[in-house]
Amino acid sequence: MSASLPSRKRGQKRERQGRSLREVLRILGGTWIRGNRLENPAEPRSEGKKKLLANERSFVMMIEFDPWSTVKNRDIDDEGQQKFDDIIAADEKVEPRDWMPEGYRATVIRQMAQHAHSEVIGMQPEANWILRAPTLLRKSILIAKVQDEAGHGLYLYSATETLGVSRHELEDLLHRGRQKYSSIFNYPTLSWADMGTIGWLVDGAAIVNQIVLQGTSYGPYSRAMVKICKEESFHARQGFSILMALTSGSDAQKAMAQDSMDRWWWPALMMFGPHDSESTHTEESMAWKIKRMSNDDLRQKFIDQTVPQAHYLGLKIPDPELRFDSETEQWRTGEIDWDEFWAVVKGDGPLNRERISHKVRAWEDGAWVRAGASAYADKQVEMLDKSA
Repeated sequence: MSASLPSRKRGQKRERQGRSLREVLRILGGTWIRGNRLENPAEPRSEGKKKLLANERSFVMMIEFDPWSTVKNRDIDDEGQQKFDDIIAADEKVEPRDWMPEGYRATVIRQMAQHAHSEVIGMQPEANWILRAPTLLRKSILIAKVQDEAGHGLYLYSATETLGVSRHELEDLLHRGRQKYSSIFNYPTLSWADMGTIGWLVDGAAIVNQIVLQGTSYGPYSRAMVKICKEESFHARQGFSILMALTSGSDAQKAMAQDSMDRWWWPALMMFGPHDSESTHTEESMAWKIKRMSNDDLRQKFIDQTVPQAHYLGLKIPDPELRFDSETEQWRTGEIDWDEFWAVVKGDGPLNRERISHKVRAWEDGAWVRAGASAYADKQVEMLDKSA
């Protein structure tokens, strides 16, 4: 006797769900997700705490495990190295399932984690001015921008997780000072003009770097950059718009804009890192095509596009040595204060301790949300197991 209509519909629904989930194949530190099952061919399924939430409209995975266990167990083989070298030579993308050298994996994790941390910490100096924005329009735009930065951090943490490191570990490393974020966010925002200067200079510098990163060799990082760059372009326009209004206003507003320029110009140039000769990672990252342009080349590109914009705004760049080189058709600047740069990087900037303290407090205050999400995921696993 054929199944009843409701039973047949339930069976068809489960089969549709199964097909859609089977199409999802992702690797996270050697753990494969096939359909609604988590499995690792190299390990018994009982190892590690695995949590899965899956339904017809969403596929959300939460996993806790030793993030380095699968990395340590990967054998270095000549065939894998050759395939990796071929991918890099062909300017193709390295994907999470591909074999890769441990040095490459560690370098990509370090760079993506630092990028993700910077997006999240970077919310603090701008959130400081949400309640003090001069108009409702400016306030709504600033809220949208801060929200974007949170999303960018999530994209990048997710991309980093594809290399077998958990988000919780990344957060812990940041909180303990074992991982860095961009030094620019350790400076205070003292006036509304800083919201314009951050958007114009800081986000402008980020765009110069991130457009190039769309061509980075690690696939998930490259793809994340496409969406992030589109949103960062809005941030830069928002900042320039604020400065256009201020430099077209009263003498006091013009003075406010110039003061902000004086304080943020040099830290913005520091965002690209030390000179190539002083950079620990540049040579190796360039060889692996993780980085596509050197620190000095990126900084020069930013200077060349920004100086004419400053002239258009009527702002004076705080560099008495600034000059135009007619032979190279590039703007030449004075030397950056590298003592200040390294002091901020090492934790002695104006607001290093405050930024991390605020971040740790927010993480601890949100523990109940994570606990609730974890409990919900456990319940969904039980329901899926019963219906299997």
